[in-house]
Amino acid sequence: MGRSEHTHQRKPDWLRIPVRGGRDLNKVKALLKSLHLNTVCVEANCPNRMECFASRTATFMILGSVCTRNCRFCNVSPGTPEPVDLEEPVRLARAARELGLRHVVVTSVTRDDLPDGGAGHFAAVIRELRTRLPEASIEVLIPDFQGDPDALATVIEAGPEVINHNVETVPRLYSRVRPQADYRRSLELLKRAADCGRPMAVKTGLMLGLGETREEVLELFDDLRRAGCDFLTIGQYLAPSSDHYPVVEYVKPEVFDDYRKEAEQRGFRHVASAPFVRSSYKAAEALEGKAEA
Repeated sequence: MGRSEHTHQRKPDWLRIPVRGGRDLNKVKALLKSLHLNTVCVEANCPNRMECFASRTATFMILGSVCTRNCRFCNVSPGTPEPVDLEEPVRLARAARELGLRHVVVTSVTRDDLPDGGAGHFAAVIRELRTRLPEASIEVLIPDFQGDPDALATVIEAGPEVINHNVETVPRLYSRVRPQADYRRSLELLKRAADCGRPMAVKTGLMLGLGETREEVLELFDDLRRAGCDFLTIGQYLAPSSDHYPVVEYVKPEVFDDYRKEAEQRGFRHVASAPFVRSSYKAAEALEGKAEA
């Protein structure tokens, strides 16, 4: 890797952004609180949240706020999850309609405690959104469902426009960064989604700065294309706290540009690659095929 994993580096200038608020953010926060809903945008203090809200995109997090896994990069609390809230799909669809969203992204904590991993709940959310907000496109960022093809089929049959599942990092780092996940299992999920015969996009994302090499990243691109991925997001890993996996490297913006070009040459339909890119960044524009990375 060329440096210690425990080196504490000063955050470079290109990763410094002003804290922004405003009426849009306050409106979203108030609505989410009143409907007892979570979004990744607000919960994770995403640097792009104002831009996304302004373009009428938001990422809802369903199935609670406690995860059954403990990935070292993630800020979601691990532990014993709360029971599934069967009214959540209705409240989420109501919020999406009140916010006037044109592209709704739905993700979740990982729920290995549920027989279907939460797939049925994802499907219920999609169906409710179709009923209450038929003009919006829907993207789901799903866990791996422990490799269960029936669970994946349940989500696909509900008809989202985009199936997203993040590989997060190169396979060599899985045992350290996300030990309860499996790289090949994630690839197989993406391939099953790509081969399902439905007219939807297949998407994934990864973080840089965890200690990966350029060769490993390019090999990952090749794996993803063989699996049938259409869309790719690449962003800088930022450790949520000193207790999380340390940042090994702050990757320069020009390196992100280089990776974007490499990925585009491999045939991805859309690539968003920059330090602040996150999984749902410019998600609607990517679907429309007119976003710029």
